[in-house]
Amino acid sequence: MEVLAAADWQARAAAHAERVDAFVAPHLARREARVKHPVHDFLFTYYSQRPAQLRRWHPGYGVGLAGAEAQAAYAGLKGYAGDGDTVAVTRDFVDAQRPLLEATRRLLAATAGRAPNFGCFGLHEWAMVYRLDEDETRHADWPLRLGPEGTDAVVESHRVACSHFDAYRFFTGPARPLNQLSPTASDRPAFEQPACLHAGMDLYKHAFRLTPMIDSDLVADCFELARDIRVLDMRAAPYDLTGLTDHDGSPFTPVRIETAAGKAEYAAAQRGFAERGAPLRARLVGECERLLSLARDEQVTPLRAHDPHRCA
Repeated sequence: MEVLAAADWQARAAAHAERVDAFVAPHLARREARVKHPVHDFLFTYYSQRPAQLRRWHPGYGVGLAGAEAQAAYAGLKGYAGDGDTVAVTRDFVDAQRPLLEATRRLLAATAGRAPNFGCFGLHEWAMVYRLDEDETRHADWPLRLGPEGTDAVVESHRVACSHFDAYRFFTGPARPLNQLSPTASDRPAFEQPACLHAGMDLYKHAFRLTPMIDSDLVADCFELARDIRVLDMRAAPYDLTGLTDHDGSPFTPVRIETAAGKAEYAAAQRGFAERGAPLRARLVGECERLLSLARDEQVTPLRAHDPHRCA
């Protein structure tokens, strides 16, 4: 086991907190002021990881933290135990997470091995408001850019082929039969594909569910990808976000996927996110295989690593 001296791990923990605070701090300020942000609040309201959990740095299995400060900060956390002057994630905890590790590895490897689809154009968000009145939508504070009838016409004039169950399950009742696929919670590995924006955002979910067995640097990398994907997701959504700005002050200009130019813009951005997500997905698969290989008296057949340039 590698053991980090107190000064080393404390510096890394502080750097991690500073990195994610650029996004966490504004969210907490909005929450205190009871102000909603339909783009940036998503990662904290839809996913189960709380801001304080994201801020806490973990070194991952196989790295110990030295010093009395480590005992005080980590020894009481799930998965950790102290041994003398060192605290670390335990082998027993990793062994107990085998079902999660196997399921995550299976899903991510299947997704990586599937051909990307750059022709969905973000219609999942449109299908979520299909035939609803504006005050019935998930973001009722923001009007529909084309109005209800115009929004419905976009859905009806396009081929809807959403492969991600956690997006599909929010389709309105009338929109569900329009989808070319019928993904369920139990068959995700048979449907998810690497160009899907929600599959890309979910890399953050998979990463934090593997905490504290993996390094928080990987979790933060996945978080930043999810943050950027969510911006495209909502810029291409049917809502009119006029007046809303990003963290850098830039406006959320719409990606008009109902037009040829908007479709090209969306597909190009989607391709870029698929390229960014591929190595992160491969790293998560690699971590799952590393941790599964520790299981007592059992062997794991490694899956072929995904080529990060496959989606290029």
